[in-house]
Amino acid sequence: MTHPPVSPRPDAIHWQSPLWLLAALLASLATLGPFAIDAYLPAFEGITRDLATGPVQMQQTLSGYLLGFSVMMLFHGALSDSFGRRRIVFGGLFTFALASVVCATSTHIGTLIVGRVIQGMSCGAGMVVGRAIVRDLFSASDAQRLMSQITLFFGVAPAVAPIVGGWVFTLIGWRAIFWLLALIPTLLLLLCCKTLPETLPVEQRQPFAPGPLARGYLDILSAPRFFLLTIASGIPFNATFIFVLTAPTFLGHHLGFSPTQFFWLFLATISGIMGGAWTSGRFAGKIARERQIGIGFAILLAAAALNALWHFFIKPTPLSAILPIAAMSYGWSLLTPCVTLMVMDLFPARLGMASSLQGFVASLSNAVVAGLIAPAVMGSVESLAATSLLFGLIGWICWILYGRLTRRL
Repeated sequence: MTHPPVSPRPDAIHWQSPLWLLAALLASLATLGPFAIDAYLPAFEGITRDLATGPVQMQQTLSGYLLGFSVMMLFHGALSDSFGRRRIVFGGLFTFALASVVCATSTHIGTLIVGRVIQGMSCGAGMVVGRAIVRDLFSASDAQRLMSQITLFFGVAPAVAPIVGGWVFTLIGWRAIFWLLALIPTLLLLLCCKTLPETLPVEQRQPFAPGPLARGYLDILSAPRFFLLTIASGIPFNATFIFVLTAPTFLGHHLGFSPTQFFWLFLATISGIMGGAWTSGRFAGKIARERQIGIGFAILLAAAALNALWHFFIKPTPLSAILPIAAMSYGWSLLTPCVTLMVMDLFPARLGMASSLQGFVASLSNAVVAGLIAPAVMGSVESLAATSLLFGLIGWICWILYGRLTRRL
């Protein structure tokens, strides 16, 4: 199976500074959304008391955020294809900062929910547009190397956010968390104004009109290879994500961990993601993307299968339950930068729209797993391990089908 590299645009803007600096900037844009989810979680009880509300209303601040994030994920990329990358990034950061101020000054739970919805709607711009910027700027191997560095930086945010949020809440109060969430995008906006180039020339932009937009969405959504590639990277992520979603039951009930020991799961997951991203960057330009994806799936499936077999016949231990999760995270992180680039390479004239739809499908699958599948299988380590293996197999089957369809075409 071969996938020809896409040549860089002859009139593309070139990045002159060190590659790691662009990776750090784009990773910061991409992690703003996940950071805003995790940072305020330690303050749930404090917000509930201060605003005289209940747990159901507080949960709506999270679900509203995720709803806004998922809906706008469909449009950030298409907007950037029409109006340029910088404008959409700037608009997203500015809107997120204003929404954070609304949250910080809220005196009623309804206002806080509205602020969180607007935060969710705006924070995905950096994630979606950042992937398009990578493909605007670089050829296949350089783009893979940069995507790997972004994933490497991206792995730090879920670990840092609750720690930062917990300290800020303890020392200053919950409103300070949202003031921090207003300051971060403001600083990123200033940094982007100074350093981030416009990577989409005017003559290559798509018309912002109902007809062309509808045709663009239809072209992508009707392409079987798009769905196969998107599922190949999006569904296997849930092989490890399902353990994170069920952490209180998985760690506390099944493994007997105390809350202070939960960090071992997050440490294993993040270490695997960062290790796979580092390896992916080292492989860039040295081995074919298809081979790297195959290696990633082999590691993920081997770890998931051993995890399932072990726990169907042997009582789980902390080591036996957590080590395979690190290996699965490593395999997923090794394959996903390549798959992400291959998705966008299918639609070189609609990089932003392809990135948007890829992100939407992935976030939709995560939401289904969180809301329906995880509660149904978290009753035992065996069922969690079997479901994790199933997610890996679904992704691998889609990858095999993509290869067969590509050869046929």
